[in-house]
Amino acid sequence: MPDLLVSLYSAELADLKRKADDVGISIRPALPPELHLIATWVREQFSENWASEVTVAFSRQPVACLVAVDDGKLLGFACYDTTARGFFGPTGVDPEARGKGIGLALFSACLQTMKTLGHAYAFIGDAGPVDFYAKTAGATIIPAPDKGIYEGMLRSTPK
Repeated sequence: MPDLLVSLYSAELADLKRKADDVGISIRPALPPELHLIATWVREQFSENWASEVTVAFSRQPVACLVAVDDGKLLGFACYDTTARGFFGPTGVDPEARGKGIGLALFSACLQTMKTLGHAYAFIGDAGPVDFYAKTAGATIIPAPDKGIYEGMLRSTPK
């Protein structure tokens, strides 16, 4: 999967924000006392690697993790500046809550936050849904012959 580049000053970003505002789910920065809850949820729903990145997000000031919450229930998360400065992700939505625009809202909120913090561009490393990112934010593929920052990364092996 390729790395992508998103201009945080593009017209697509303003359109994305308008669409995300209609989702009706609370998107907010995670609070430090929530670290154990969010990291455990991410580990159970997604992977140990992503849980590690959530932990890094909580070490940033401000905390570089946003959460989607509805009626006290965690529905999704999105991080930025974790794998490297300027990187968006990881991000994920509870399987039972998918298809409601929560991922879109988290993506938009993260990009807006990154822009506010002074980033001009966001990188999406090893992007899975390339078409989604291209359509919603004008992301473009970064031509590179290798896996970039993830080349040679240590990974857990199933027991």
